[in-house]
Amino acid sequence: MTDPRLFAALEGLVARHARDGHVPLIGVAGAQGSGKTTLARAAAARLGAAQFSLDDVYLDRAARRALAETIHPLFATRGPPLTHDLGLMARTVAALRAAGPGARTALPAFDKRADAPAAAAERPVFAGRPHAILIDGWCLGATPQAEAALIAPVNALEREQDPDGVWRRRVNAALAADYAAAFAAFDAILFLAAPTFEVVLDWRCEQEAGLLGTAPDALPAGDRARIAGFILGFERLTRSMLAGGVRAETVVALDRDRAVTRVRS
Repeated sequence: MTDPRLFAALEGLVARHARDGHVPLIGVAGAQGSGKTTLARAAAARLGAAQFSLDDVYLDRAARRALAETIHPLFATRGPPLTHDLGLMARTVAALRAAGPGARTALPAFDKRADAPAAAAERPVFAGRPHAILIDGWCLGATPQAEAALIAPVNALEREQDPDGVWRRRVNAALAADYAAAFAAFDAILFLAAPTFEVVLDWRCEQEAGLLGTAPDALPAGDRARIAGFILGFERLTRSMLAGGVRAETVVALDRDRAVTRVRS
């Protein structure tokens, strides 16, 4: 069950930024497994809001392969800045804000098995005019790092696959340009702050175990190792956000069990 303080914090942001003729756009940021999508979906149902995720606007495999071939091989993997269709996100927000009572607005969705946007017939549709628009995403509100912070690799992935820093510098440049502009369009962002980066592995393993219908401690060691390798691509930016590198109107501190320990506006 979602902590009532999370609903209160998110609904407070919606109320604070609502005004006649304006549909508030509120982001919910947080590390993988922090509960941001669960919160956004539950709050949307309560508020009559439209909701989708940054994961729903990924570039397809072919577009990311082109990035991998022209910039750096790590851009073949979904997730980091530069692997999203920010134009689709902006167009969807504009359509929702222009919607009338009888409108039916298609929301983005991404088929991770096919590694491509979902077919038009499979995309969710929001009926009417939303009270608010909620978008959740792991890096929403993230700010670029200083050049000095980019010099040393933070983990084995960066040491072995990005030794010259091309990938991390290109991610950083995207945060300073297109992503900064996209984040500035939000009325407010709520950030769910993990207690440490290390807990993210446990959270992701819990998610994986839930999908498999097993207990987290029963997850095969190979699966845990695979997940540990996957989250390395998110480590630098997640650590930066936890250290203050995020523009958020409300920060909710969580403990390792995702219980709220503090709400700061």
